[in-house]
Amino acid sequence: MRKLNILTIGLSMMAGVVMSGSAAMAAGAGGTITERDWSFNGPFGHFDKASLQRGFQVYREVCAGCHGLDYIAFRNLSDLGYNEAEIKAIAAEYDVVDGPNEEGEMFTRAGIPADRFPNPYPNENAARAGNGGAYPPDLSLMVKARPNGANYLYSLMVGYKDAPEGTEVPDGMHYNDAYSGHMIAMPQPIYGDDITLAGDGDTSIEALSADVTTFLAWASEPEMESRKRTGIAAMLFLLVMCFVSYGSMRYVWSDVKK
Repeated sequence: MRKLNILTIGLSMMAGVVMSGSAAMAAGAGGTITERDWSFNGPFGHFDKASLQRGFQVYREVCAGCHGLDYIAFRNLSDLGYNEAEIKAIAAEYDVVDGPNEEGEMFTRAGIPADRFPNPYPNENAARAGNGGAYPPDLSLMVKARPNGANYLYSLMVGYKDAPEGTEVPDGMHYNDAYSGHMIAMPQPIYGDDITLAGDGDTSIEALSADVTTFLAWASEPEMESRKRTGIAAMLFLLVMCFVSYGSMRYVWSDVKK
């Protein structure tokens, strides 16, 4: 029995090492990741509406030319603080493929709130052809798709630097301190002060990167605030019920104890 226990412990330790190694590889070991204190972290986390709107503007002006947002509908922008008229105006700025019509042909129309954001490319081959063979991924679930997602995306956007002396950067690649291997096909997206924000806000690389990361965190989990509120309410309910159950038990069994 003792040998069996020792064997079980040993196997558990080996499994832990393997899983840790796999997690490190999945996180892109070798990149420098900056840890930030995001407003949406923790059980009481919430999204900063002003930061969401700034991040949405950065997405539209910088990211939307290459990266889609396939799982987000225009009407979801109400979470960012936009009213119905503003959402309709934003949707109308996009051309959406619809159909077929009565003649059996597809046609293009202005977007409506019920539509999802159209992808900038009609298919993957077109996307690769327009980006030197690299495929720009959809950003809808990117924060959840990457380990340490928010910190990773933020670090990636601020991680573009001159390559160290002696490091050769191949044609079509760029040096990024946060990317595993440090060579990435995506050019630097944000330079700071190259975007005029609709409202007041810091336009440095760091600030704009933080804003668009916040927006993409929301896009990955639009229901986060509602889920956390529901979870806290459930925990409070269970806590109250514990006290009620304990009091009831004491009352029911009080005569037996006497």
